[in-house]
Amino acid sequence: MGGLLTLALAAPLIAWHDPLKLDVNDRLRPPSPAFPMGTDYVGRDVLARVLHGGRLSLLVGAGVVALTVIPGTVLGMVAGMAPGTDGWIMRTMDALLALPAILLAIAIMAAVGPSVTNVVVALAVSSTPRMARLVRGSVLVVRTASFVEAARAAGAGEAAIMGRHVLPNIVSPIIVQATFTFSAAILAEAALSFLGVGAPPDVPTWGGILAEGRTLLAQAPWMTLFPGAAIVLVVLGGNLLGDGLRDVLDPQLRGE
Repeated sequence: MGGLLTLALAAPLIAWHDPLKLDVNDRLRPPSPAFPMGTDYVGRDVLARVLHGGRLSLLVGAGVVALTVIPGTVLGMVAGMAPGTDGWIMRTMDALLALPAILLAIAIMAAVGPSVTNVVVALAVSSTPRMARLVRGSVLVVRTASFVEAARAAGAGEAAIMGRHVLPNIVSPIIVQATFTFSAAILAEAALSFLGVGAPPDVPTWGGILAEGRTLLAQAPWMTLFPGAAIVLVVLGGNLLGDGLRDVLDPQLRGE
């Protein structure tokens, strides 16, 4: 996954063709030295489009993680530390979780229109409840620990306890969940773009490339093969990274 993401970041240096340049004389060319991943139905270089689409996937994944971790952590900690707020916060999160994430994102995108920013916001709204529930569960365990009780007995305020004693002890599950959120965001963005409700049509995306090539599977299979492989590798790599971090950060899994 790291290698593919590095290539995506270096897309302007690696892709010598403009991902938006149309040339009907080069339409549907198979992979060759001039076009390592072939061209699409209007002559655009698939390699350039896949690499630039990867840059968008990185942007969406990072944006969704940021907009999920911050509010999800705050809501989860408040719900876990302040019993009076637990009920209405968790009922709101449960209501959002009752809707499939992709359907909720589609509904939001249909209401606000297609753009990269709207994709990030829509996916963050559908991902925040899972983060909030995870953080709340971790806080409920940590808040009864002896060091928290000692800090409270010493006169520390709830805000200080959350920042100095609770948050550092729940960082591990937050980091692991963030890696899964990153992978899920990339997959969901590809699905939204494939359905035509994600990024605008003039922006190269993996899902958009797949959508363009689905009617040309027999004639130009490379149009779907390469973006599909990129999605699989990044999502699988992100999930494996999350599993690895969980094994490293969880003392019980390390046998400690």
